[in-house]
Amino acid sequence: MPGAALEMEPVEPQSLKKLSLKSLKRALDLFSPTHGHVAPPDPECKRIRTSHKIAMEYKGIKSIADVPKQNNARGQEPAAPSNALALPGPESSRDQEKGVSQNAHVVGPSLQSRGKNEGGVPGKSTAVIPASSSSSRNFSTSAIIERIPSRWPRPEWHAPWKNYRVISGHLGWVRSIAFDPSNTWFCTGSADRTIKIWDVASGRLKYTLTGHIEQIRGLAVSQRHTYMFSAGDDKQVKCWDLEQNKVIRSYHGHLSGVYCLALHPTIDLLLTGGRDSVCRVWDIRTKMQAFALAGHDNTVCSVFTRPTDPQVVTGSHDSTIKFWDLRYGKTMTTLTHHKKSVRALARHPTEHSFASASAENIKKFSLPRGEFLHNMLSQQKTIINAMAINEDGVMVTGGDNGSLWFWDWKSGHNFQQAQTIVQPGSLDSEAAIYAASFDLTGSRLITCEADKTIKMWKQDENATPETHPVNFKPPKDIRRF
Repeated sequence: MPGAALEMEPVEPQSLKKLSLKSLKRALDLFSPTHGHVAPPDPECKRIRTSHKIAMEYKGIKSIADVPKQNNARGQEPAAPSNALALPGPESSRDQEKGVSQNAHVVGPSLQSRGKNEGGVPGKSTAVIPASSSSSRNFSTSAIIERIPSRWPRPEWHAPWKNYRVISGHLGWVRSIAFDPSNTWFCTGSADRTIKIWDVASGRLKYTLTGHIEQIRGLAVSQRHTYMFSAGDDKQVKCWDLEQNKVIRSYHGHLSGVYCLALHPTIDLLLTGGRDSVCRVWDIRTKMQAFALAGHDNTVCSVFTRPTDPQVVTGSHDSTIKFWDLRYGKTMTTLTHHKKSVRALARHPTEHSFASASAENIKKFSLPRGEFLHNMLSQQKTIINAMAINEDGVMVTGGDNGSLWFWDWKSGHNFQQAQTIVQPGSLDSEAAIYAASFDLTGSRLITCEADKTIKMWKQDENATPETHPVNFKPPKDIRRF
């Protein structure tokens, strides 16, 4: 650097203890002369402080010097002006018969009368005086009014559910389920690499389809075609013709296992999500990939579709939920309310809302904007793999520990907690519930479990609100996130 360098004076190295002692000594020199002395009072400061306290304490009190002097007509002495508290009353309190509009009541201590109050202490009575009407609300007293707490919706009564049939036939964990649009049969996919088709009424096996080489994670049956779609850990997505019971198309593109599958309700599109962190959109007829919805940072493990925007909603192990614009293949909204993996999503069949489940909580969101509504009022405290909702407002969630909880959709109240029983010969740790679905009527529930069984549930016909009352306590504090 040009120019002569400045010479710095050498600084004597000092220890930390010496520096602290020097600092303490200087502070003592500064403050010891005035230690224990009180500052002299300032009359101006005291006046400002007192006037501010009076203004804050009594700013809602209104002078009622202009009270109608109706007592003079009765031969009584006029009341002296007093200070009283004016509280706005409800609009329904207007006296329309007399033509007097009473928007407020003035409540306050009356001044001491010249005689003793009847049956009381002199000067200690309370006056309730009708105040003059005004169209504008008295905002100065709005903070004093007692606010009515918001009422949490009371849950509807639902009959408890009971297990009435156990179907055993698979040789591995049962991982997926789908119902036929005619509600006469349902299909299940298992870790034994087979798809089995069962009769709903009798629970008997009708067909067994083979073709996958790994466990089958997702199933869907088309409402417009005689097609069934399956996806598994073997990276394959297959289309089955149910008239011939064989595979007619395969959709290639996933780089790893496929964990979830859904069909678009109005367009011939198939959506699959997997361990490659991508939700792929397939044209059913041409087998071409229309979009690869990329944006998640981890496995896409749940997906559902709807006819209007957002047409695709995905949940992932990265603890986020994404809404997708199907026209451009881009993200519309990302919800980050969960702290752990979102393993299950369920759309309400009639309302514009959906629920998402993770290990820490079950949350309810509105559609199409994705606004957070509320949490369910209890915590299942397990990994939730399956969730389903019927039209009667009953939501069911199945966990890794075999717990099957039933919820009232409107209020979020958990009205039943069931525990699945493993079939004989299975370990107690094999009680996990991997898939759950209501039939089209919503009166039967089918769960797929880790003990290689399929369990069917229905409501107890003999239950009444008297035998099974609702034990509901409104929440005191509502978590907003």
